[in-house]
Amino acid sequence: MTIKVDVWSDIACPWCYIGKRKFEAGAAAFEGEVEVTYHSFELAPDTPVDFDGSEVDFLTQHKGMSAAQVEPMLDRVAGIAKEVGLDYDFDALQHTNTIRAHQLLHFAKAHGKQLEMKERLLKAYFVEGRHVGRPEDLADLAQEIGLDRDAALAALESNTYLDDVHADIDQARAYGINGVPFFVIDGKYGVSGAQSAETFTQVLNKAADEQVAA
Repeated sequence: MTIKVDVWSDIACPWCYIGKRKFEAGAAAFEGEVEVTYHSFELAPDTPVDFDGSEVDFLTQHKGMSAAQVEPMLDRVAGIAKEVGLDYDFDALQHTNTIRAHQLLHFAKAHGKQLEMKERLLKAYFVEGRHVGRPEDLADLAQEIGLDRDAALAALESNTYLDDVHADIDQARAYGINGVPFFVIDGKYGVSGAQSAETFTQVLNKAADEQVAA
């Protein structure tokens, strides 16, 4: 038995990486098979590719918060990330527009490596301080997981998968999704946010029970 899970998330979303780890833990405790597909969502589409400043600068400018509010918030998020084995480095993080990273995820999906690409992008952004907004940098990351660098770069520079990104975002709007991560399990159950592993296991079991009953 396979339960399909559709996940809307953004590369620049700290809760999306935390939620990914919590979902993976929940899925590991589920006795059936899980098939995950990632979908695009942009939290800040107006972000420039090369944002000049730190994560604190970005949040103070875009969210209207003070540095005194932002810094303890980032510390708290980093602490929660550490609980699930993620070592966030907000000081090194390079804030950028994620539209091309989403296109790369669709390129990777077309070549059977979407899950590996998603993990690589999130780690590059939150842990390693790599730039995930420019085609050349993204093509390097694609190559690191075994994709053809030249083909990835050509797809990014020609916006081959831009329509797919927009279709994902339109679908999110149709579902009423306005925050990520958002998990749609078996096409019928929506789970919003980085919930506990146990919550994900429960919903997967419920979906499986209903499949059996049907």
